Amino acid sequence: MLSFLLGVFSLQFFPVCCEFLTCNMKQTSPHFFKSLRPLPGCLAVFLFFVVTANAFAQNDTTAKLHEVKISSSLVPQLQSVAPAQSISASEFSRYNAVNVADAIQHFAGVIIKDYGGIGGLKTISVRGLGANHTAILYDGMQINDAENGQVDLSKLNLNGIQSITLYNGQPSNILQTARAFASASVLDIHTVEPQLDAARPYQITAGIKTGSFGLINPYLQWQQRLAENWSLVINSYTENANGRYKYLISDGANTSTQTRAGSDIAAQQVDASLYWRGTDSSKFNLHANYYNSDRGLPGPVILYVPPASGQHLWNQDLFIQAGYEHRWKSGFNLLLNSKFSHNYLHYFDPEFESASGVLDQHYTQREFYQSAALSYTVLPNWDFSYATDLAINNMDADVANFRYPNRVTLLNVLATSLVLGNITLQASLLDTHISETISTGSTIPNRNIYSPTIMAALKPLNDKNFQVRAFYKSIFRYPTFEDLYYGFVPNTKLKPEFTRQYDLGLTYRKNLNSLLEYFAFTADAYYNKVTDKIVFIPSLYNGSTQNFGDVDIKGLDLGLKTQVRLGVSYKASLSATYSYQQALNVTGPVTASTYLNQLPYIPENTGSLNAGINKGAIGMYYNQLFSSSRYYNNNNNSDDYLPPYSISSASVVYTGSISRSKVVISAQANNLFNKSYVVVQSYPMPGRSFQFSFQITI
Repeated sequence: MLSFLLGVFSLQFFPVCCEFLTCNMKQTSPHFFKSLRPLPGCLAVFLFFVVTANAFAQNDTTAKLHEVKISSSLVPQLQSVAPAQSISASEFSRYNAVNVADAIQHFAGVIIKDYGGIGGLKTISVRGLGANHTAILYDGMQINDAENGQVDLSKLNLNGIQSITLYNGQPSNILQTARAFASASVLDIHTVEPQLDAARPYQITAGIKTGSFGLINPYLQWQQRLAENWSLVINSYTENANGRYKYLISDGANTSTQTRAGSDIAAQQVDASLYWRGTDSSKFNLHANYYNSDRGLPGPVILYVPPASGQHLWNQDLFIQAGYEHRWKSGFNLLLNSKFSHNYLHYFDPEFESASGVLDQHYTQREFYQSAALSYTVLPNWDFSYATDLAINNMDADVANFRYPNRVTLLNVLATSLVLGNITLQASLLDTHISETISTGSTIPNRNIYSPTIMAALKPLNDKNFQVRAFYKSIFRYPTFEDLYYGFVPNTKLKPEFTRQYDLGLTYRKNLNSLLEYFAFTADAYYNKVTDKIVFIPSLYNGSTQNFGDVDIKGLDLGLKTQVRLGVSYKASLSATYSYQQALNVTGPVTASTYLNQLPYIPENTGSLNAGINKGAIGMYYNQLFSSSRYYNNNNNSDDYLPPYSISSASVVYTGSISRSKVVISAQANNLFNKSYVVVQSYPMPGRSFQFSFQITI
C-alpha cells in the first residue's frame, strides 16, 4: 500500500517539480526563452536518480534462483484486433536503421517525408493521412508538438529502443492513456528495461558509428540493478557530421555533380530511466530525456539560383515523465501517467529579405500532462476501461504580433473488450473538449467532439492461425498553433479535419517444422474519408491555412515474412511489403482542375524487400525500397511530376564475443547503386554512402 501511495504522490507532483527546476529560466518578458538553459534541470533530475540509487541500494538480499529457459516461436505475432507491424532492436542492423524513421520505412502503408541528409527533417504519413494524424508514443506517453503537430523522427535515435510497433486505428490493449485513442494511427516506441539479477547487477554497452559525410556517433548505455526491485538505465550519445554529400542536377540537356552544403549537424542526447517492480505486480517508472542540436538547413536546390546558405536551426528539448501501474486480484487495474515537456527552437536565416536583412526567431512551447486510466475485468472474457487526460499547452515567440496561445485539452474515453470463443470485439467512445485563450484578438471557440471506434476479429476456421479483422474509427485532427496563428493572415475560424476510417483484413501465421520454419502473411484493404481537410494555401508574400474540401483514400497493404532452413548451419529470411494508395481530391465542382487528382507526395505504389542469410555469427542482408511516381502539387501536371525511384542497401553483421563480452560489428552501404532521386521536391537525397559500427557489451 505504501508503494502505491508513493507512486501516486510522485506522479501528481512531478510536473510541479519539473516546473520548479526550470523556474529560474522564466522571466516576466515574453523573450525569457533567449536565456533558456534546460540542462540544469536535466542535471537535477540526474542527481535525483543518483540519490535514489544510493537510497535503495542499501539492502539487496535477493537469493539467486535457478535459471529457467523459455523458448518461443520465431513466427511474428500478427494476430491483433487492430492492424499492427513491429520491429525489434535485434532487427535494426539488418534494415540499416540509424533512427526511428529508418526503422519504420519498410512498414506497409508508411511514407517517410525525407528532406535528405543525416540531420534532415523526417516525418511519417500513414495511409495517406499526413504526419498530424499519427501519435508518437514513447513508453506509453505521447511526444506532442502543439506548434505544428509533427514529430521529427530523425531526432529519435535507436540507442536504447527495444521495439517499435505501428497500430492502425489504436492499440489493442484497452488500458491506455486517452491520447492513445485520439489519433488515426499510433507509433508505439518502447525503450530498454533492465533484466538484471544479483548475479549480474549491471550491464554496459558502448559503441561508435562512423562513415560518410563526416559522421562520428559514439554512444553509451549503462544498466544498473539498484536493489531487489529497482533498476536504472542511462543512454547517451553524441552525433556530429558535416553533411556534405554528392548529388546530380540536370537542366534537361546537361547533368552535373554538386555537393550539398549547409547540412551539418551536431547533436547530443541523454536519456535516463528509473524502474521499480513490486512483488504484487505493481510497477513504476521515472523517465527524463534531454536533446540538444545545432543543424544547418541547406534549403531547396533550384536551377540557376544560388543555393541558400547560412540558415540554421537550434533545438533544446526536455521532457520528464512518470508512470505507475497497479493490478488488484479483484480485477481492477490502475494506470497513472504524468509528463512535463519544454521545447525550445531557434531559427536563423541571414539572407531573409527584410528591413533588418535577417530572420532571427525563437519559439518556446511547454506542456503539462496528467492521465489516469482504470480497467475492470467483469468476467474472464470481458473488460471495461475508462481513461481521462488533461493537457495544458502554451507557447511564446519573439515574432511581431504573436498571440501567445494557451490550450487546455480534456480527453475522456470509455472502452470495452469482449472475447466470445473465436470472436474478439472491442469498442470505445472518446470525448474531446478543447478550450483556448490568446493574448490579443479572437480565437477559435471551445469544441466538444465525440469519436467512436468499433473493432472485431474472427477466427472462422478450425485452424486458429487464420484470422479476419475489421474496424471503423471516426477521428479528427485539430488545428495546430501554426495553422491558426502564423502568417500575415491568421485564420481562427478553422474547423477540425475529420476522418472516417474503414478497414477489412486477414492474417495467417504458421510454425512449420520443416525446410520452411515459419510463414506469416497479412492483407488489409482500407478506405479513409476526410472532410474539412486543413491545407496551407501559398501566396506571393506568405499565405494562409484553410479548410479545403474532401479527400477519398482507398488502399491495400500486404505483408509477408518467412524463414527457411538451408542445410545444417544456414538460415535465410525474407520480409516483403506492398502498398497501394489512391488518395483523390473529391472537392467539387467536378469541373475543377484538381477534381479526382492524386494528393501531393502520395505515390500509388510503394514496396519494400528485406532478404538475409545467416551462418553462425555472420549475417548478410539486402534491402530494397520502391516508390512509384507522384506529384508535389495537386494540379498533377507535368511540371509537378516526381519520377519513381528504387533504392538498395546492403549490410554485413557479425555478432560474437571477445573475452566473454558480446560484440556486434557491422558494415553498411546505403543507396548501393548510387541512384539520383528526391523524396521532397528540390531536396536531393544522398548518393552512395557507407557506415561502420562497433559495439561491445560487458
